[in-house]
Amino acid sequence: MGWVMLAAIGIATVALLWLLGVPRTLWMFAGAAVMLGATGYALQGSPMLPGHPVSREAEIREIDQGLLELRHQMFGHITFANAYLVASDALARAGRTRSAVSVVLGGIRHSPRDIALWTGLGLAYTEHDDGYVSPAARMAFEHAIELAPGHPGPPFFYGMALVRAGEFAAARPYWQRAVQLAPKDAKYRDGLRLRLQLLDQFLAAENGNP
Repeated sequence: MGWVMLAAIGIATVALLWLLGVPRTLWMFAGAAVMLGATGYALQGSPMLPGHPVSREAEIREIDQGLLELRHQMFGHITFANAYLVASDALARAGRTRSAVSVVLGGIRHSPRDIALWTGLGLAYTEHDDGYVSPAARMAFEHAIELAPGHPGPPFFYGMALVRAGEFAAARPYWQRAVQLAPKDAKYRDGLRLRLQLLDQFLAAENGNP
């Protein structure tokens, strides 16, 4: 379908040039522009796929700004990791979750021991799988915990992913660990404790112990 549309554009361009009386010596410039567009389409597009309307509203995703700020507080504003994570956030917000994962993987290739990137990879995989914590996401979170067993960030965000997936009981030990590892003077520590308390209340109510 894409090639048909491209051919139609080329024919329309020639017809328009003829109707406007443009000298044929100048047609080569218009032809070059069309060929340049065709080359770009062939390299970056999917000309063999059928055309279909795209709903922009369906592509836009909400990103929890509070969690982004918490991520900055917990991991620090690391220039290298932050650049990849911000780019990944922007792609995920636009609905391009596969590209969001690829961006974080690119950062990990340059810095394979960066716990912020490994944690971000787990979140990116979860976002790409519509909230499901896949084996790939679990591997990313667990590797981040392995790299920095004393850091509260990886277990907290692992627990957050599990909570969003509805795995509340499985999330609790990770949040408890995050609270235990958080520095006493950290601004975000009270927020972690509050989330753990709310989770405990929910689990108690779920088990019939209000």
